[in-house]
Amino acid sequence: MNIPNRITISRILLIPIFILLLSLPLNWGNWQIGESTLPIADFAAALLFIFASVTDWVDGFYARKYNLVTNLGKFLDPLADKLLVSAALILLVEMGFAPAWVVIIIISREFAVTGLRLVAAGEGFVLAAGSMGKLKTATQMIAIAALLLHNFPFSYIGFPFGTLMLYVALFFTIVSGVDYFIKNWHVMRDSK
Repeated sequence: MNIPNRITISRILLIPIFILLLSLPLNWGNWQIGESTLPIADFAAALLFIFASVTDWVDGFYARKYNLVTNLGKFLDPLADKLLVSAALILLVEMGFAPAWVVIIIISREFAVTGLRLVAAGEGFVLAAGSMGKLKTATQMIAIAALLLHNFPFSYIGFPFGTLMLYVALFFTIVSGVDYFIKNWHVMRDSK
């Protein structure tokens, strides 16, 4: 249980707090931003999401820099990302900020990749995330943060940055999923 793995576990433990901030009827007031209103509870949830997202970069950087990459970390890090992103996307659908069909595709890709990882684990392999997967995660986190912030600061100029980034994230989600399966198809082909 090294420091990067502890950071990853901390990220997982922040998810219930994030969910509560968006799910409970917290009446902390609102901020008017551009043409929309940002509830302070949503702002707090967005800050927590951004903090948790930054820890994803921190634990990976620390693990690589100090040669602390472990199989546990290779398993926990993408799991933490999937849990955080899935929770946020489902809540964004409930809030009316994300189309359900986009979220279904994104979460379905995560299930498919997780299934491939489980088959690989059964064969004694640990499949780490590739560069396309990291790009997918980055675009998803940017899109989610922008949507949680009700498109601030772009709401002042009426530019739908959050929605645009969600579709960019969808594109990279699909492309990275296809890439992941192509590169690791041998696991399925050679499984017993």
